[in-house]
Amino acid sequence: MTMRGWRLGVVAVLTAICVSGPGSTEIVRTASDLGPLPADSFAYTPQDYQRSQRASALLVRQCMAEHGHRDFPLDPRSPGDPIIVTAVGTDYGVLDLAAARRWGYGWDPAKSQALRPKGRRMTHAEDVDFPACNAEASRRLLRGIDVKRDWLYASTREVEVDRAVRRDPRLRAAWDVWSLCVVEQGFTRYPDPVAAYSDSAWQRGNDGNTGHTQRERATAVADVTCKERHHTAEVWHSARAQQQALDITRHRDRYTAGLKALRTYRATVADVLRKLG
Repeated sequence: MTMRGWRLGVVAVLTAICVSGPGSTEIVRTASDLGPLPADSFAYTPQDYQRSQRASALLVRQCMAEHGHRDFPLDPRSPGDPIIVTAVGTDYGVLDLAAARRWGYGWDPAKSQALRPKGRRMTHAEDVDFPACNAEASRRLLRGIDVKRDWLYASTREVEVDRAVRRDPRLRAAWDVWSLCVVEQGFTRYPDPVAAYSDSAWQRGNDGNTGHTQRERATAVADVTCKERHHTAEVWHSARAQQQALDITRHRDRYTAGLKALRTYRATVADVLRKLG
């Protein structure tokens, strides 16, 4: 399975987090509208992903040429068609009302198509040598990094931090208000927006997309409307900011080591792009 278009968490060092309060009239349509989080500056970003994909492709092409495949494409298709998974949600579930009306808890199918490889299909001989070259590219990009200890340390803390966030009494109260609001509009009682987003009733396919049924879309609209009315995402964001800040304080040495590893990786990627790109 080929994973493309994934959603990544990002980070910023302990800065004050300004979150819109219940009196705010601002509409939150994306997670970025809520502002940065303390962990953002320690994390692998979408920009990191794009640059590393390019650097890896260049290294793979160089390796494949050494194996006799001199016209190997930068963005090859597999001999068989892989499943393309597109993750387009946010940490707060669906937020955009217009998107909810049209796509419910899914997304425009064209997004999956856009992420498919653009290059020609690999030959059988190329497919045999590709895994080794791909692994070698990964080793080169991660050179000088203690992968088991330091690589993407902030992301390894996400599960533990999320557990603490979910125990926050302010957030639990906000979810209760949101849940009652959704019920009052005639829809299922969910414990939180994540449960609404991941309801099996939406029948996600192999690519992760939903069927966009009328019931799904109406539920998503109620979900977003209630979030906007009661500022659910803002409270949620505030709770995440607080717990991330505490976790960074408790594990500062490990976060710092993880950031050093990420900077080493970025320098290696930049060097590859400079020499081969």
